Amino acid sequence: MDMLPLLSSFSASDALAVALILLSWAVLGTLVENPPASRISVSVLMQDYRRDWLREHVTRQPRIFDATILGSLRQGTTFFASACMIAIGGGLAVIGNPDRLTSLADDLSLGGTTVFAWEVKILLILSFVANAFLKFVWAHRLFGYSAVVMGAIPNDSSHPSSYPRAAKAAEINITAAKSFNRGMRSVYFALGATGWLLGPWGLIVGAIVSTLIIARREFASESRRVLLNKDG
Repeated sequence: MDMLPLLSSFSASDALAVALILLSWAVLGTLVENPPASRISVSVLMQDYRRDWLREHVTRQPRIFDATILGSLRQGTTFFASACMIAIGGGLAVIGNPDRLTSLADDLSLGGTTVFAWEVKILLILSFVANAFLKFVWAHRLFGYSAVVMGAIPNDSSHPSSYPRAAKAAEINITAAKSFNRGMRSVYFALGATGWLLGPWGLIVGAIVSTLIIARREFASESRRVLLNKDG
């Protein structure tokens, strides 16, 4: 198949927009997980609270509250993983029906856009959604590992294995949270990528808006201010 006629469906602006959203996604993820000491992110702040939680778990009796927290975390990952599966199925169904793509283009008054271009644009969205799905599935599994290790913590807080196992459970929980947060960022950028359906400028705006929303919530939100406040 000659790719040149197909590639002619895209302009330099399209290439720039795709590069922008991919770069924004990668750079923002790195900054959130490895923030400068002067501007720590909410995700990193929560790591210490997770460690404190598991230390408290050792002496808390009964431990039903901890099981409830972990159960809610797993339910959240299950919900988002299921939503991603539905989105992936819907996107593939649209790609597999060229007539529906043509009809969608006509509805948006973008009839000049080729079917191939529509397929590529939808595949970009699905790439973010698929990445989110994989991250949510792995987070769900890691939260399960954390639950098993928590269950292996002796009831006797003076037991030599109690706090080491709590520390292990905390680190697994933190890793699970990282995977969940990566999935959430991919969902945000998947929504931003839908702007490409309106053209390259739509994708650029979507990339910028997604980046600003995540950056604000991680580095300038009210929840961050609360977490930074010293305990009274």
